[in-house]
Amino acid sequence: MGLFDRLRGNDDPRVAFIGIDGVPFSLLEEHRDEFPNFAAFADEGSAGAIDSIVPPESSACWPALTTGVNPGETGVYGFQDREVGSYDTYVPMGRDVQATRLWDRVSETGRDATVLNVPVTFPPQRNVQRMVSGFLSPGIDKAARPDELRDYLQSIGYKIDVNAKLGHKEDKSEFMEDAHETLDRRFEAFEHYIEQDDWDLFFGVFMTTDRVNHFLFKDYERDGENKDAFMDFYRKLDDYIGRIRAMLPDDVTLVVASDHGFTSLDYEVHFNTWLEQEGWLSYRTDDHSELDDISDDAVAYSLIPGRFYINLEGREPRGTVPQSEYESTRAELKEALESLEGPDGKKVCARVVEKEEAFRGDHDDIAPDLVAIPNHGFDLKAGFKGHDDVFGSGPRNGMHSFENATLYVDDPEATIGEADLFDIAPTILDLMEVDYSRTEFDGASLV
Repeated sequence: MGLFDRLRGNDDPRVAFIGIDGVPFSLLEEHRDEFPNFAAFADEGSAGAIDSIVPPESSACWPALTTGVNPGETGVYGFQDREVGSYDTYVPMGRDVQATRLWDRVSETGRDATVLNVPVTFPPQRNVQRMVSGFLSPGIDKAARPDELRDYLQSIGYKIDVNAKLGHKEDKSEFMEDAHETLDRRFEAFEHYIEQDDWDLFFGVFMTTDRVNHFLFKDYERDGENKDAFMDFYRKLDDYIGRIRAMLPDDVTLVVASDHGFTSLDYEVHFNTWLEQEGWLSYRTDDHSELDDISDDAVAYSLIPGRFYINLEGREPRGTVPQSEYESTRAELKEALESLEGPDGKKVCARVVEKEEAFRGDHDDIAPDLVAIPNHGFDLKAGFKGHDDVFGSGPRNGMHSFENATLYVDDPEATIGEADLFDIAPTILDLMEVDYSRTEFDGASLV
């Protein structure tokens, strides 16, 4: 028990959650000698691979992980979402998350939460002890509160995110230098506030792991020229996790998790190009660049990652598919997606999920009608301009996967088994002995 905890006489159990964005469990488990701290964590606590959500995209995953409910409840389906009754799109931010966050539940019980660098949390909330927003934040000056947190982070050169544009260069050395610097400053901030020991819930995310995976994962899986650089980065992450675990007081349970898995990328799949070539999508002008340019004759369109919308009469402004033909049109599109093969003859989609299977809640009015879960190697894209070919390549060689996300709980009694991302929120609340109703979550506690 920490000094602050003893002084205030509060014996409630506490949790420290560390997110490792996009880290597949197999990477850590298959290299136990390389990553001894993760190995010890697994041996002394509980660990395993878990499933992500549909779709396995960080902007949708982190709201789901931090609330325990699906996008139909959070209202966030991806990096780009569609306005109700419109072809206009927007980038979801923290205020667009409609479900209750873990730290809000903790704050409601009179306990304190420190929240550092969680994606999709901008602007920072005022009802928590301290918060710096993560991915999609414009900068520390606007993303951190209170002022003490902002001033400290600026003093150490804290970075909200790595410069991903550096990863587009063939030589990855500058990108990896930036990734190490970002990771170092993140750990420095985590260490500083963990050691202050004035919180009940510590919730921090390393997102640089996802960035490194996007540009070096194939090097790791297929013995590329940057494999050593990849492994060196993860050795440092392992060291930092070990140091965090060692510095935590005895009344704190450590939980470490990723929001999705990762695998090698072989082909980018430009689905709006495919829809156009197959006669599902057409545009009002040749100079099309966005969703609002689709024509009155369009039957379907796509948004990343692998989300498909029927251009439905009465729902879309220029909807062409009558309500009476919705089910048959969707079934036809689903069959076409399930049959689609890549240049290597492999099926592009592992499965195609209908919206009723994945999304439930008060905010399912903008849910995609279908979501394609890709087979490994096929990264699903959905731009509206600039791609003449369905299959292509880009600067990234790694992609998200639905399966093989990571979960470690520093409790040998935790039962991970067939767990998924929705189980993390109720597990943390149970570890903290915060009351909740079982029906509030799409998952269940693992302890």
